[in-house]
Parts: sequence; C-alpha cells; structure tokens
Amino acid sequence: MSPSDPEQPLTYPMHGRTALAAPEEWERLRQQCPVARVTLPSGDEAALLTRYDDVRQVLADPRFGRQLTADDAARIAENESGGVFNSEMATAIPQQGEPHQRWRRMVGRWFTARRMAALRPGIEAMTGRLVDEMREHGHPADLKAHLAFPLPVRVICTLLGVPDADRDRFAHWSDTLLNLTRYTQDEIDTAQTEFTAYMTAHIAEKRKHPGDDLLGELITAEDADGHRMSERELVYTGQALLVAGHETTANMIGKMVAMLLADRRRWERLLAEPALVRSAVEEALRFDANAGIGMPRYIDEPAEVGGTVLPPGTTVVCSMAAANRDESAFEAADEMALDRSPNPHLAFGAGPHSCLGQALARTELTTVLDVLLRRLPTLELAVPAADLRRLQGLAVGGLSEVPVRW
Repeated sequence: MSPSDPEQPLTYPMHGRTALAAPEEWERLRQQCPVARVTLPSGDEAALLTRYDDVRQVLADPRFGRQLTADDAARIAENESGGVFNSEMATAIPQQGEPHQRWRRMVGRWFTARRMAALRPGIEAMTGRLVDEMREHGHPADLKAHLAFPLPVRVICTLLGVPDADRDRFAHWSDTLLNLTRYTQDEIDTAQTEFTAYMTAHIAEKRKHPGDDLLGELITAEDADGHRMSERELVYTGQALLVAGHETTANMIGKMVAMLLADRRRWERLLAEPALVRSAVEEALRFDANAGIGMPRYIDEPAEVGGTVLPPGTTVVCSMAAANRDESAFEAADEMALDRSPNPHLAFGAGPHSCLGQALARTELTTVLDVLLRRLPTLELAVPAADLRRLQGLAVGGLSEVPVRW
C-alpha cells in the first residue's frame, strides 16, 4: 500500500519492528505524503503530520484547537466517549485564548526550572532509596516496577499534597483514562467518577487545612485581575497533573534507560563523560520512537499545512516522535547522539500548549540517570533489546517492563 494513496488510510498508531525502533512508514510519509490519512483506534479518520516544520506550525497555531468535542471531530479511543482527549478532564480546563493562558500562568508558577532545582535533592533521595530496594530485591529486576513508576508518582503526590499511600489508585485511574483500547465505557466512567470524587474531597480538605503544596496554594491564588480558579477547575487540574505528572515520565524513564543500554557503548560513554547526562536526556526524548498517539488537534476553518488545504472539521494528529526523526531538522536523525547540541526536539510540544511540567520531567530524568550511573555502573539489559515489549493501547508510549541486571 502506498502511503500517498488517498483511498487507503493507514492504521494509526503505527509501530516499528521492535519496541524501540521507529516505524518504517515515517520516512516514506515525510517524503511522499506529509499530510496522510489515518484510521484511529476509534475507527474515525484523521490527518497525520510527520514533518518537523508542519508539526511545529500546527502546535503553535491557535486556530488548531485542543478540544475534540465538536460533532465532526474524530474520536481517538474506541470507547464511546473517545478517550482522555474528549473527557471532562480535558474540557474543564480552559483550552483556548486568554482563559487558557491565565490557567497556565497560575499553575506554571510551580513548574519553573528554579523551583524544580529546589526539588532535586528530595528527588535524588527518593531515587537512591528506590535503587537500594531494587538492589536488595536482586537481579534480574524490572527497572520499571522498582524505579520508573514509583518515583514520578511519589514526586507528583508530594507536589500536590496527596497521600503517597493512594498511588495504586492513581495508577489504576490514569491507566483507565489513558488507554485507547482496553477498557469499556462503563469502566472508564467509573474510574472518572471515582477520581473526581476523590479529588473533590481532597480539595475540600485542603480548604480546611491549607498546605504549602501546589493545590493548597491554587485554592487561594489570584491572578493580576483577582481571578481565582473555580472548584471544577481545581478538581480537574489536580486530576490532569496527577495523570500527566506520573504516567508520561514513568514510561520515559524506562524507555530512556532501555535506549541507553540497548547499545552498551552509550552507557559506557556516559560513565566516562558524566557531564553528558543532560544532553543525553534531551537526546533520549528526541530519539524516542515509542511516544504514543501524539497530539491531536481540531480545526473548524480551512487551513493549509504541508502544501495541503485541510477542510473545516479536520482532526489533525501531530506526531512529535516522527517530527523528531526528520533529517531536515536533525543531522543524522536516526542516530542517537548523546552530545547533540542544539537539540530543538518537540517531545514536549511547542507553542501555547507545550508541556507545563517539562522542567519537572527533565529534573526527574536527569536525576535518575545520574543516580543509576553512580550507583549501578554495571547495569545492563537482562534480555536482548529486540525482545523488549511495548505497552499496548496506551495514549502515551511505553514498555511493558525493563528487565535489568548488574
């Protein structure tokens, strides 16, 4: 099937031959069909963008909205509601214009690089304890279960002032809301109802006993015009940060370590040149070929992208991972260069909807890599890299497990 054949939409998301490999279709699409018709897990059709310039253009263009609730917008997931992109959590937070910018300013005060640097000692201590527990467990061990998942959820729980003891419930709720294929609509509705009730009760408790955590401050925070967040905004902001704050980073920690160990020369170079840790993290973010569904957008007016005029009512899927392998933007794009600089990758998006928590994610990723290199220099994969298994059906890409030994 030719990717440029208008009668034959591709099935999306598409996968490489192994869990870490890039899909072969990406290069053909960038060359022959930069705006490709694809069929989503829901069965609905969308336009897929794979070129760097096109993805960056759409992510920065305010005409391409983030809400997918229009009657002619594509549903992403195969359940009735269309998944997390169509959920109440996605629609309760302002998505466009000044209301969205106001929301970002209020929440973004907590996610500055300066604040994240202040959190680093605590994150480093948590990482050290988890590595100690993994060593006590013995090898082979699943680095994802022992470190990659527990760390981000503990960090975000601390940041939001919610009990770390509830982390298994958060993991279940976020997996249910982010999965595109595994759960029924009833299961998704139940998870959403439980999650909303939990966060509503948590906000109410915070009002009685304010703390110095993010949610405690947002309850009383005002912007320059005296605006405060509504109860609904507070509840869904807490939900969104819990889901986004641990699921994506947890999966990225596992993928980053797997990528670095898949070719042992990468790990050896970092042991010899630990100053490269920061640029290695950025390169892992760029090189990640298993990044999930990408960023969906919807437009209700004609717009030209990549030489194609998109009609009103088009749902566009921006594949940041495919864009990050575009040779026109990155020299030797299919090679993992640990010292790549500059590295203007799109792993965190671009424009007004770029990832609010990227400073936190970078802090966690660099801290984990620093600690592992120092504490487990002999770390290696316990299975061939080609045998690693990708998670199925999740909106964000990941590996089922990352077996390691040392």
